[in-house]
Amino acid sequence: MPLIPEEPQIHESAQGPRIAPTPRPVPGPRPAASSRPGRPGPPRPAPPAQRTPRDAAKPVPAGPPAADAATPQLQLVPAPAEGALDAAEEAVDLLLDSGRSPGDMLVITTGDPHPWATHELSFGEASYWAQHDAGDDVFYASAQVAERAGARPVVVVAVNGGPESDAASALSVAHARAGALLIVCGDPQRINSVLGAGV
Repeated sequence: MPLIPEEPQIHESAQGPRIAPTPRPVPGPRPAASSRPGRPGPPRPAPPAQRTPRDAAKPVPAGPPAADAATPQLQLVPAPAEGALDAAEEAVDLLLDSGRSPGDMLVITTGDPHPWATHELSFGEASYWAQHDAGDDVFYASAQVAERAGARPVVVVAVNGGPESDAASALSVAHARAGALLIVCGDPQRINSVLGAGV
């Protein structure tokens, strides 16, 4: 290719100063708080940190729930005393079918204990309460020991007999333990008389 007169020809043998290539800036984030040497003024402020809601930063006080806490929704399932346990089982099955977790539910009986509770107590109280503490399955308790049970989102009470005092105690405990839903299965007249007594 012929040389154009405006372009000088450079030979490799030509001597001259070798110049190191100038490093190119690499794109990317810079530390926000550091200042470059020779830059006047204070260092740049750091970008704002993610903020959490004020309530999330405050510790939750231990103790009884506040008086203005939402009360659970109450559902009454009419059933005779001898059918209250079956009605409670049906309520549990419907809740499970609707997607409710088994560990969300506590079932309290006022008369004869649920067969599951009787079976589990045959292995000893420690094993029985360990299952309660695990919280991964429906837990069945009689009115006499329901006070020891912890809160669960759903509490189902089977008013299946027993003295009036057990029914009143079970309903009181159930109301205190239920987070979102309280289902009471039994004779409506008996339940209303107990509920009317201040439960």
